Amino acid sequence: MVAIYYILALIAWLIGAIFLLPLSLKKKYRSAIPARFFLFNNPKFKDAKVHFHACSYGEIQALTPIMRKFEDKAISVVTHTGFEAAKKISQNSRFLPFEIFLPFWLKKSKILVIFEAELWLMLVFVAKLNGSRVILINARISDRSYARYKKFSFFYATIFRYIDQVYAQSDLDKERLMSLGAKDIKVAGNVKSAFASQPGKIYKKPKERVIVLASTHEGEEKMLLENLKLSKNDKLVIAPRHPERFASVGEFVKEWSHKHGFEFDKFSQNGNFNRQITLLDTLGELVNVYAISDVVVLGGSFVSGIGGHNPIECANFNPILVSGEHVFNQKALFRLVSGVKFIKTNELNDVLSLYKERARIINKADITVIIDDIRSSYEQ
Repeated sequence: MVAIYYILALIAWLIGAIFLLPLSLKKKYRSAIPARFFLFNNPKFKDAKVHFHACSYGEIQALTPIMRKFEDKAISVVTHTGFEAAKKISQNSRFLPFEIFLPFWLKKSKILVIFEAELWLMLVFVAKLNGSRVILINARISDRSYARYKKFSFFYATIFRYIDQVYAQSDLDKERLMSLGAKDIKVAGNVKSAFASQPGKIYKKPKERVIVLASTHEGEEKMLLENLKLSKNDKLVIAPRHPERFASVGEFVKEWSHKHGFEFDKFSQNGNFNRQITLLDTLGELVNVYAISDVVVLGGSFVSGIGGHNPIECANFNPILVSGEHVFNQKALFRLVSGVKFIKTNELNDVLSLYKERARIINKADITVIIDDIRSSYEQ
């Protein structure tokens, strides 16, 4: 099975390389594609006892409190934003290469810790071949993903053959993982709920009500602004999910602001919230803004296909928390938060006028068992 998979991956790479080269010229992929698919500026790790692997920025942020407990570590990621976040934790950070390179690139560690759904066959196979212990933490399978996983259950059964321990988010996730062939599963709760997010900077809370449109996607800014009536006692912060959209969202919001007589500014230019509308166009600042927010409207949930975003980080600061109804990827996390108001966009004004309940986290995971597991291998 592994040999056949490797051959198919090699064929896919040979065909796909033609299309990947021009794609790598785009700003979004300029670092990740050359590093992952051509090993450009992506050397092997330095020797490390524990190797953490996660996909992107959000996953690295969630893993950070665990990773900081281990000095001798390596971190691999998939996305550019994830890489930038990982480098702040350890210089021994790399992009995870495409699977055909892993037999020659991956170095032995005492333990490989994989976060959530990063299930790459060659990664776990080569790690086990090198003598590493492999654990999967924060494992979950959403309603939408489960049907797709079941169609390829034979493939996932092969992957789970090389994973020694699985820590699932819930009993339902445990059942689904077992049906796909996972063994030695423990329910540990959601890692993202275990650590209270703390602001890295403290900003003075404006006297006005602070409304944050957080982690918005294409089309959501327009939908929400069309259904939002700001008063002189409101300040609005707009935080697009992806940095490559900062410029285009900035142009749109600037035009909208001028049309409606609001002062507009970019946070990257002045670093404050003095204007009535501010575009948060700097990574790593959203948690600092949550700390001074009164209302958070969580994006990725008003358009179909995204599935919502993690509500835990903002709920930690107890704002009024508003979400769209499309949260199929985050149902497990929303069950850990009380007071969330789910709405359609045309209900936004009424909710901001009438809804007063504050969100709060009602079930924080105890992940001591995960840390102890990693440490037992780390100290051998």
